[in-house]
Amino acid sequence: DPPPVQLIVQFLEQASKPSVNEQNQVQPPPDNKRNRILKLLALKVAAHLKWDLDVLEKSLSVPVLNMLLNELLCISKVPPGTKHVDVDLSSLPPTTAMAILLYNRWAIRTIVQSSFPVKQVKPGPPQLNVMNQMQQEKELTENILKVLKEQAADSILVLEGALKLNKDLYVHTIRTLDLLAMEPGMVNGETESSTAGLKISAEEIQCQVCYDLGAIYFQQGSTNVAVHEKAKEKFFKTKELIAKNGSSSLHFTIDEERLAGYCQACEVLTSSSDDASQQATPYSQIHSCMKSGNYQDIVKIFLEDNLTLSLPEQFRQSVLRELFQKAQQGNDALDEVCFKVCVCNTVCDVLQGRTIDIQFCQLFLKPSKEKIDFLLEVCSGSINLENASEVLKRKMAAFLKNLCLGMEDLQFVFMISSHELFIKLLKDDERKLLIDQMRKRSPRINLCTKPVTSFYDIPASASVNIGQLEHQLILSVDPWRIRQILIELHGMTSERQFWTISNKWEVPNVYGNVILGIKDSLTRDLVYILMAKGLHCCAIKDFIHAKQLFAACLELVTEFSPKLRQVMLNEMLLLDIYTHEAGAGASGERPPSDLISRVRGYLEMRVPDIPLRQVIAEECVAFLLNWCENEYLTMQVPLPLVQTNPYVKLGQLLAATCKELPGPKESRRTAKDLWEVVVQICSVSNQHKRGNDGRVSLIKHRESTLGIMYRSELLSFIKKLREPLVLTTILSLFVKLHNVREDIVNDIAAEHISIWPSSIPNLQSVDFEAVAVTVKELVSYALTINANNHFWLIIQADIYFATNQYSAALHYYLQAGAVCSDFFNKMVPPDVYTDQVIKRMIKCCSLLNCHTQVAILCQFLREVDYKTAFKALQEQNSHDAMDSYYEYIWDVTILEYLTYLHHKRGETDKRQIAIKAIGQTELNASNPEEVLQLAAQRRKKKFLQAMAKLYF
Repeated sequence: DPPPVQLIVQFLEQASKPSVNEQNQVQPPPDNKRNRILKLLALKVAAHLKWDLDVLEKSLSVPVLNMLLNELLCISKVPPGTKHVDVDLSSLPPTTAMAILLYNRWAIRTIVQSSFPVKQVKPGPPQLNVMNQMQQEKELTENILKVLKEQAADSILVLEGALKLNKDLYVHTIRTLDLLAMEPGMVNGETESSTAGLKISAEEIQCQVCYDLGAIYFQQGSTNVAVHEKAKEKFFKTKELIAKNGSSSLHFTIDEERLAGYCQACEVLTSSSDDASQQATPYSQIHSCMKSGNYQDIVKIFLEDNLTLSLPEQFRQSVLRELFQKAQQGNDALDEVCFKVCVCNTVCDVLQGRTIDIQFCQLFLKPSKEKIDFLLEVCSGSINLENASEVLKRKMAAFLKNLCLGMEDLQFVFMISSHELFIKLLKDDERKLLIDQMRKRSPRINLCTKPVTSFYDIPASASVNIGQLEHQLILSVDPWRIRQILIELHGMTSERQFWTISNKWEVPNVYGNVILGIKDSLTRDLVYILMAKGLHCCAIKDFIHAKQLFAACLELVTEFSPKLRQVMLNEMLLLDIYTHEAGAGASGERPPSDLISRVRGYLEMRVPDIPLRQVIAEECVAFLLNWCENEYLTMQVPLPLVQTNPYVKLGQLLAATCKELPGPKESRRTAKDLWEVVVQICSVSNQHKRGNDGRVSLIKHRESTLGIMYRSELLSFIKKLREPLVLTTILSLFVKLHNVREDIVNDIAAEHISIWPSSIPNLQSVDFEAVAVTVKELVSYALTINANNHFWLIIQADIYFATNQYSAALHYYLQAGAVCSDFFNKMVPPDVYTDQVIKRMIKCCSLLNCHTQVAILCQFLREVDYKTAFKALQEQNSHDAMDSYYEYIWDVTILEYLTYLHHKRGETDKRQIAIKAIGQTELNASNPEEVLQLAAQRRKKKFLQAMAKLYF
């Protein structure tokens, strides 16, 4: 069964169908019994829904709801053609007055709703009858809106008059509608008496009417600031009525979140003209402080609000974000304010049971006496211990306790633990337990009066001592201390394997098998733990401790295992690569020749039975490519190494291809070889499988073993490259591979794309979905290396264009032009803004309904596309600034067409703007070519800068 609201649509559509007479002429729908019954049924459905405008507006179009409410007016005996503003509501029967109120409330709400932006629905396959129907409905809606807007002033007066009624009204129910249908003589009897229908109290009517009037006044305030005062008055009246009578109502519901937003906006918008209000509300005070730069007062307001909790969390966070942005723009004085506001927000979050924000943790990484003092001041001022609940006290106590446990400096811990608030919130036994926890936590915090020098000096049970030593072993990164702890532990028990006590200690399997083969348990534990901790420090970029741990491990294994010695030398080489790349290499300093020699030595190493990690070879090849050691990779790498190590082979092909760029076509054999290797990596292996029903199905294996490595391994390797030419080469290869597929609609452009083959023998074998994903990942990575590479930006834009993300595509097309022209102050090179790029920008603007921008961009082409420009200018539903863009047009033909178009439409003001643009002397056709070009260049610059501000 259809939902009730859809029944209204069906009944009214049937009742409004036009008839055809004997002469085949279309006549208005007849006023017969059938149509009257259908209209009555529609009214009954609305009565069943209690005339809830929220429900009706969500499901019915403007024309249908207009028809329904007009029928309500008709059946309620409102004389047709009578102006509602001329009718005295107090003298009308309750149901008639309510019908007029409903209609005028809907009129106001529809005007307000039409001012909101509407998300464009993505059209489906074009169907002529559906498109005609949609166009008719759109035109009908626009006509109704035009009438409603013309009558808006009258509707407002009707609703203002309703606020003075101060009496209950009644709305038609199914019963009263039945009575009207059965006995027309009863119209002046029970159906219009004070007890007929659904009773709507005077408070409910006032509440809803105030809200609707507030919304229309707020909308009109954009052109008349004084009207905001009226909006504020109505919204606050609504708020009072809801507080007085409750938000539940049989007749309507008000979105209280939206009402709160309206109230907040009105407070800010009217604050400059209302000093008393400005001082009374924290929103206005904060708004005023932000404008005047009085940031210390913001801290006071936030601190005071920690007791009242009147400011929403989102508002607090938005103020903090704005302060952080101002601080990042170079206002160093705001760093302290940001910290203080962040502390106020954090304490507020703690008291309300929310998680602590990461910003607080970052700002508290390096605590100071001043920071601790302010934090304790905020905590003390945010809780009234006499009146606070036990829950609040426990939340604050837990926060302060966790704060102590997270600090390493005993001085700061003492400042918190000796504070009056801390002493009142935590009991004696809780404070003692906290001290014990801190004693056990770390060797760097030792609360004992006598230092523990060895295991035998610890006056406690053996199990406690083992636990404490294991805890210190987990935390320590000092090789000598690790060795001492292990000696003590092995002196206590020989049954434990101490390399297993932490699941964070991970050693690659290729190494683990060798290490765990060491017979001596102490040496085995020591080697395993030193290597695991070194690898962990390496992973978190703590290279200093990693070097100390690896050096100690190397010294240890040199005594008994040549195999492990070579393993440690290999790991130290990888560590040195990481250290250089994160340090001097990041600023462009070339690595020392010794490091390059060691990298080459590793690749050429031929020691048998040495466990090797693939990542070291990968990093070595990436290191050589990043530092342009192309000569070595192409000419000096031993052939057996190329044949056995896939990363070396890939590096050699990349280096050789980069060496030949740009080169003649005869020298592109290596480019073809690299192409074939990558195509094979991106190919899928197809297998046929016969099912139970006898049919043969095709199975595709995404990660096939056809190539020298998996696609995920190739992607991981490429993300280690930083050299622009190498990245550009591999990126252009994948772009070309993406463009090769037969069903591709929009090619992606890339530098050096012509060096790759233009076809693949077996297209079906290539996993083009994976190729598309790879292109997206590669260009995103490349832009993290250099966000100002215009060729990479164009690729990113083309990707967004190909996936119908036109706003994002325009952003990157404009960014590509901006970075290579000093934000359009210089001319954008023609190899960046090619005709293809301009045409794609035109299509983006067209699909975003920015038709004036389309016409302007048509001038950028080598040959001006007048057909597209004229067609765009004919569009009247444009989402851009339209006539304010005319100053950027330099083509006189387009300006003359605009003059003609506006004259034809009777748009005098816009025609004058176009005539003014034509009349500029620098556009005179008799001017020298240099003057005309300069005029065009000036307009190009201003237009592109305006576009950039719009899309950046």
